[in-house]
Amino acid sequence: MLVEIRDQAFEPFAEVKGFQDNIAQQGQYGATAIFIGTMRDFNEGDEVSEMLLEHYPGMTEKYLQGISRQAEQRWPLAESLIIHRVGKVYPNEPIVVVAVWSAHRGAAYEANRYLMEELKARAPFWKKESLQEGDRWVERNTSGH
Repeated sequence: MLVEIRDQAFEPFAEVKGFQDNIAQQGQYGATAIFIGTMRDFNEGDEVSEMLLEHYPGMTEKYLQGISRQAEQRWPLAESLIIHRVGKVYPNEPIVVVAVWSAHRGAAYEANRYLMEELKARAPFWKKESLQEGDRWVERNTSGH
């Protein structure tokens, strides 16, 4: 399990490949499920030019590690990876990558969805969007269902 908060841009596919190349349980997984979240240039009908993502250092990582451990207890996972961006983010830039490795696709899909939904619903991140009219804090995330 790896959880990282980054204040710089990252390339999700390179991160997943680099992590996967070093998984100790090589040959033990047959499925990899990956979710990549990218910044949109719109929200709630408004054009968004940039977003400031803030977090609570220490607490955020602890929360993400906790949900990763919960996923490992619920599904037979070989490994999991969460990388989340903070700071200024611009449209089309990756914000988050969540990847899980398991022997079978069902567990990989379900665990990946669980991690992403828990992260979006409860992890201590705050978003401030820059609009043409000024800035606003995002009060709620869109539902993943």
